[in-house]
Amino acid sequence: MATQSPFSWAAQALPQLAANFQPPAWVVDESVNRLVLFLNHVLQSEPEAMARLARQKGQRIELVWDRILLQLTPTPAGLLERGRFEGFDLRLTVTEASPVSLASALAKGDKPKVRIEGDVQLAAEINWLIDHVRWDAEEDLARLVGDALAHTLAQAARKAMEALRGFVAKRPGTDIVSGSAA
Repeated sequence: MATQSPFSWAAQALPQLAANFQPPAWVVDESVNRLVLFLNHVLQSEPEAMARLARQKGQRIELVWDRILLQLTPTPAGLLERGRFEGFDLRLTVTEASPVSLASALAKGDKPKVRIEGDVQLAAEINWLIDHVRWDAEEDLARLVGDALAHTLAQAARKAMEALRGFVAKRPGTDIVSGSAA
Protein backbone atom coordinates (compact mmCIF):
# COMPACT_ATOMS: atom_id res chain seq x y z
CA MET A 1 0.00 0.00 0.00
CA ALA A 2 1.39 3.38 -1.01
CA THR A 3 1.60 6.01 1.66
CA GLN A 4 0.67 9.55 0.85
CA SER A 5 3.14 12.28 1.73
CA PRO A 6 2.04 14.55 4.57
CA PHE A 7 3.00 17.44 2.31
CA SER A 8 0.86 16.47 -0.69
CA TRP A 9 -1.52 19.33 0.09
CA ALA A 10 1.41 21.77 -0.34
CA ALA A 11 2.34 20.31 -3.73
CA GLN A 12 -1.22 20.84 -4.90
CA ALA A 13 -1.62 24.34 -3.42
CA LEU A 14 1.77 25.78 -4.44
CA PRO A 15 1.07 26.26 -8.19
CA GLN A 16 -2.21 28.03 -7.43
CA LEU A 17 -0.58 30.26 -4.81
CA ALA A 18 2.27 31.13 -7.17
CA ALA A 19 -0.15 32.02 -9.98
CA ASN A 20 -2.11 34.38 -7.71
CA PHE A 21 0.89 35.83 -5.86
CA GLN A 22 1.20 39.59 -6.11
CA PRO A 23 4.07 41.21 -4.19
CA PRO A 24 3.30 44.35 -2.20
CA ALA A 25 3.28 47.55 -4.27
CA TRP A 26 6.27 48.99 -2.40
CA VAL A 27 8.36 45.92 -3.28
CA VAL A 28 7.53 46.29 -6.96
CA ASP A 29 8.19 50.05 -6.82
CA GLU A 30 11.59 49.67 -5.16
CA SER A 31 12.54 46.82 -7.50
CA VAL A 32 11.82 49.04 -10.49
CA ASN A 33 13.89 51.86 -8.95
CA ARG A 34 16.82 49.45 -8.50
CA LEU A 35 16.42 48.21 -12.08
CA VAL A 36 16.63 51.78 -13.44
CA LEU A 37 19.73 52.44 -11.30
CA PHE A 38 21.33 49.26 -12.66
CA LEU A 39 20.50 50.18 -16.28
CA ASN A 40 22.07 53.62 -15.77
CA HIS A 41 25.16 52.04 -14.22
CA VAL A 42 25.58 49.84 -17.30
CA LEU A 43 24.93 52.77 -19.68
CA GLN A 44 27.60 54.90 -17.98
CA SER A 45 30.27 52.43 -19.09
CA GLU A 46 29.46 53.12 -22.77
CA PRO A 47 29.78 56.78 -23.90
CA GLU A 48 28.30 56.03 -27.36
CA ALA A 49 25.15 54.59 -25.72
CA MET A 50 24.76 57.70 -23.59
CA ALA A 51 25.18 59.93 -26.66
CA ARG A 52 22.52 57.97 -28.54
CA LEU A 53 20.10 58.18 -25.61
CA ALA A 54 20.76 61.89 -25.14
CA ARG A 55 19.55 62.48 -28.70
CA GLN A 56 16.25 60.84 -27.69
CA LYS A 57 15.74 62.98 -24.55
CA GLY A 58 12.13 63.43 -23.50
CA GLN A 59 10.81 60.46 -25.49
CA ARG A 60 8.35 58.23 -23.62
CA ILE A 61 9.27 54.53 -23.62
CA GLU A 62 7.01 51.84 -22.20
CA LEU A 63 8.25 48.32 -21.51
CA VAL A 64 5.39 45.88 -20.91
CA TRP A 65 5.47 42.25 -19.81
CA ASP A 66 2.46 40.46 -18.36
CA ARG A 67 1.22 42.73 -15.53
CA ILE A 68 4.47 44.70 -15.34
CA LEU A 69 4.70 48.19 -16.87
CA LEU A 70 7.94 50.17 -16.84
CA GLN A 71 7.88 53.72 -18.16
CA LEU A 72 11.23 55.35 -18.97
CA THR A 73 12.39 58.65 -20.42
CA PRO A 74 15.92 59.34 -21.72
CA THR A 75 17.52 62.34 -20.02
CA PRO A 76 19.73 65.05 -21.60
CA ALA A 77 22.68 63.30 -19.89
CA GLY A 78 21.98 60.10 -21.84
CA LEU A 79 20.65 58.08 -18.92
CA LEU A 80 17.20 56.72 -18.18
CA GLU A 81 14.69 58.25 -15.82
CA ARG A 82 11.65 56.48 -14.50
CA GLY A 83 8.50 58.13 -15.73
CA ARG A 84 4.79 58.22 -15.06
CA PHE A 85 3.02 59.43 -18.17
CA GLU A 86 0.01 58.94 -20.39
CA GLY A 87 0.65 57.70 -23.91
CA PHE A 88 4.01 56.66 -25.33
CA ASP A 89 6.41 57.31 -28.16
CA LEU A 90 7.59 53.68 -28.14
CA ARG A 91 6.00 50.64 -26.53
CA LEU A 92 7.88 47.35 -26.35
CA THR A 93 5.66 44.46 -25.26
CA VAL A 94 7.28 41.12 -24.43
CA THR A 95 4.89 38.57 -25.92
CA GLU A 96 6.13 35.51 -24.01
CA ALA A 97 3.69 34.99 -21.14
CA SER A 98 5.50 32.22 -19.30
CA PRO A 99 8.31 33.33 -16.97
CA VAL A 100 9.95 29.90 -17.38
CA SER A 101 9.97 30.16 -21.19
CA LEU A 102 11.26 33.73 -20.99
CA ALA A 103 14.06 32.74 -18.59
CA SER A 104 14.88 29.75 -20.79
CA ALA A 105 15.20 31.96 -23.89
CA LEU A 106 17.39 34.45 -22.02
CA ALA A 107 19.56 31.63 -20.63
CA LYS A 108 20.15 30.43 -24.20
CA GLY A 109 21.20 33.96 -25.16
CA ASP A 110 18.12 34.59 -27.29
CA LYS A 111 16.19 37.85 -27.39
CA PRO A 112 12.59 37.49 -26.24
CA LYS A 113 9.86 38.06 -28.82
CA VAL A 114 8.69 41.66 -28.62
CA ARG A 115 5.81 43.58 -30.22
CA ILE A 116 6.96 47.08 -31.17
CA GLU A 117 4.60 50.05 -31.43
CA GLY A 118 5.54 53.65 -32.10
CA ASP A 119 8.60 55.63 -33.22
CA VAL A 120 10.79 53.59 -35.59
CA GLN A 121 13.93 55.71 -35.02
CA LEU A 122 13.62 55.35 -31.24
CA ALA A 123 13.08 51.60 -31.66
CA ALA A 124 16.27 51.41 -33.75
CA GLU A 125 18.24 53.22 -31.03
CA ILE A 126 16.90 50.89 -28.32
CA ASN A 127 17.77 47.89 -30.51
CA TRP A 128 21.32 49.26 -30.90
CA LEU A 129 21.60 49.53 -27.12
CA ILE A 130 20.39 45.95 -26.66
CA ASP A 131 22.86 44.67 -29.27
CA HIS A 132 25.93 46.65 -28.18
CA VAL A 133 25.79 47.48 -24.47
CA ARG A 134 26.82 44.75 -22.03
CA TRP A 135 27.34 44.74 -18.30
CA ASP A 136 30.93 43.96 -17.38
CA ALA A 137 30.21 42.16 -14.13
CA GLU A 138 33.83 41.07 -13.80
CA GLU A 139 35.01 44.70 -13.85
CA ASP A 140 32.50 45.69 -11.17
CA LEU A 141 33.43 42.68 -9.07
CA ALA A 142 37.15 43.52 -9.43
CA ARG A 143 36.51 46.88 -7.76
CA LEU A 144 35.23 45.02 -4.71
CA VAL A 145 37.47 41.95 -4.39
CA GLY A 146 40.44 42.54 -6.70
CA ASP A 147 41.28 41.38 -10.21
CA ALA A 148 42.41 37.81 -9.51
CA LEU A 149 39.40 36.75 -7.43
CA ALA A 150 37.02 38.56 -9.76
CA HIS A 151 38.48 36.71 -12.75
CA THR A 152 38.17 33.35 -10.97
CA LEU A 153 34.56 34.02 -9.93
CA ALA A 154 33.65 35.23 -13.43
CA GLN A 155 35.11 32.06 -14.98
CA ALA A 156 33.04 29.94 -12.57
CA ALA A 157 29.91 31.92 -13.45
CA ARG A 158 30.57 31.48 -17.19
CA LYS A 159 30.95 27.71 -16.72
CA ALA A 160 27.72 27.61 -14.71
CA MET A 161 25.89 29.50 -17.49
CA GLU A 162 27.28 27.10 -20.11
CA ALA A 163 26.04 24.18 -18.02
CA LEU A 164 22.62 25.82 -17.65
CA ARG A 165 22.42 26.43 -21.41
CA GLY A 166 23.36 22.79 -22.02
CA PHE A 167 20.72 21.62 -19.56
CA VAL A 168 18.04 23.79 -21.18
CA ALA A 169 19.01 22.57 -24.65
CA LYS A 170 18.78 18.90 -23.60
CA ARG A 171 15.50 19.04 -21.70
CA PRO A 172 12.74 16.80 -23.08
CA GLY A 173 10.58 18.34 -25.78
CA THR A 174 13.29 20.54 -27.28
CA ASP A 175 15.34 20.12 -30.41
CA ILE A 176 18.96 19.76 -29.21
CA VAL A 177 20.40 21.48 -32.28
CA SER A 178 18.25 24.61 -32.28
CA GLY A 179 16.91 24.55 -28.72
CA SER A 180 13.36 25.10 -29.98
CA ALA A 181 10.29 23.10 -29.06
CA ALA A 182 9.78 19.98 -31.13
